[in-house]
Amino acid sequence: MGIGYKTSWLAVRDAGPEEVADALGLRHRRAMGWQDGTEAAYRQGVFVARPVAAWTIAHGRVHLPAGTDATEPGFPDWLRSLGARLGDLQFFTTDRVSEFHAWARVDAGELTRAYCCVGMHDDIPLRLGEPTDVERELGVGLRRMEERRQDWQEADWDAWYEAAPGEGDVMDIARRWGICPLDIPDGSVVLPGVHGFPPGIEPADART
Repeated sequence: MGIGYKTSWLAVRDAGPEEVADALGLRHRRAMGWQDGTEAAYRQGVFVARPVAAWTIAHGRVHLPAGTDATEPGFPDWLRSLGARLGDLQFFTTDRVSEFHAWARVDAGELTRAYCCVGMHDDIPLRLGEPTDVERELGVGLRRMEERRQDWQEADWDAWYEAAPGEGDVMDIARRWGICPLDIPDGSVVLPGVHGFPPGIEPADART
């Protein structure tokens, strides 16, 4: 199982797994290999590993981020707080069922770009910064909610939907910005990573 579809991940440049895990405040940590950690993070918690030189990946389908998501007001501040500690990082999430897709990047600690589209609701709850070159080339991330009009005809709505991003666009943006997890062969990662839980989240099998 590779990281990418129907999940969320951070790609952090020039920071080790422990440093990223510390920035995320992960608790209940366990060392895991790439495949086991990936599978675990699709169920619960967050897995952090450095599969290639210069990039660390933090992945969690349910708990990254914890307590907020790209549709909520606190999401940009969460990214900024991570950027203040980690410097350069990128965030991605994609779910083809609800057509929930988002991407963001922090450069030198500054949130320079963030975009979220929820196709199921025809909603664009987040748009910060200007589209990057790759977004313009793909024709995604360009729309604003205020562009929608009540008097649109069918052709106008068709153009709106055609400009909506899909999961393939999210992967292309990740690839062009730096690293796409889908391009990492499972068997190529030999160094273990860290699986843990962010503050306020307890393992589902925790004993009380």
